[in-house]
Amino acid sequence: MGTGGLDRAQSVVALGGGHGLHASLSALRMLVDDLTVDDLTAVVTVADNGGSSGRLRGEFGVLPPGDLRMALAALCGDDEWGDTWAKVLQHRFAGEGEMRGHVVGNLLIVGLWELLGDHVDALDWVGRLLGAKGRVLPMAVTPMDIAAEVSGVAADDPSARVVVRGQVEVATTGGVIESISLVPPDPEVPPAVVEAISGADWVVLGPGSWFTSVLPHLKVRDLARALVETDARVVVVLNLAEQIGETGGFGPSDHLAVLAQHAPELTIHTVLADRSTMEDSPAHRADLEEAVRTLGAHLVVADVAVDDGSPRHDPERLAAAYAGILGSAPGGD
Repeated sequence: MGTGGLDRAQSVVALGGGHGLHASLSALRMLVDDLTVDDLTAVVTVADNGGSSGRLRGEFGVLPPGDLRMALAALCGDDEWGDTWAKVLQHRFAGEGEMRGHVVGNLLIVGLWELLGDHVDALDWVGRLLGAKGRVLPMAVTPMDIAAEVSGVAADDPSARVVVRGQVEVATTGGVIESISLVPPDPEVPPAVVEAISGADWVVLGPGSWFTSVLPHLKVRDLARALVETDARVVVVLNLAEQIGETGGFGPSDHLAVLAQHAPELTIHTVLADRSTMEDSPAHRADLEEAVRTLGAHLVVADVAVDDGSPRHDPERLAAAYAGILGSAPGGD
């Protein structure tokens, strides 16, 4: 791809969690390889309470390592070393004993946390072992839960709101999520996170589970302030489909509406949407174009989905879209 119209390589911070952030980082890693990006940092949601992460969190009182592990795996190179370590990190134990379901990378991260006593240093050491093409940071170093106000779950009063707590519980609720908050409400943010956002050229938000991976970043006071105050251009990457439980019935413009609700002071530079998603629903495209105009942002529509029809971003196509966005800003930024 090359740096194209860029005067210099760019600094990028990507925020999110889970499979969405993994896809975004896999794409951005390609831009590190071709020198379009020279500084890449992932800031990862740390509120998971399910699976191997939830078990380790409950037993050791640590941050859930799963989304951090997936981000590190995405930053592994395409050579034999990177491919091998990515597979090792993601390997999940089978069998019938106590280790069943645990993931090697989760155990490695928690072991280094115990040994070094510092979340950020431990993740940097894992990154060095892997030869990662970027840095992975937790959005906070305080174990936390996501709480959501949910309507439509009380049979006798559909408009009544109840509080659902826990990432898994929020992600699988049968109601409509009205808003989210964090417990505790003001978790401690690593200084390295604020420094990375303050010094970035671009911040990428999404794709991913909207209420449990993307929006939580905007509910952390110091992190939200850094996003509002940075000179970096903010790119919002929309999901390819609604997510049953979290965003059932949502169109693209609905994702932007709840983002604006949770972070009204955030300035968005670019919104990236998939072309096929827009072509499938002209009404959704019209609504999205109006929402983007209201935000004062630019809309970029590109082919970023895989070809098999599943709602997954294709890393190579996403990398091409990112390269176009990074190269299109005035002044070669």
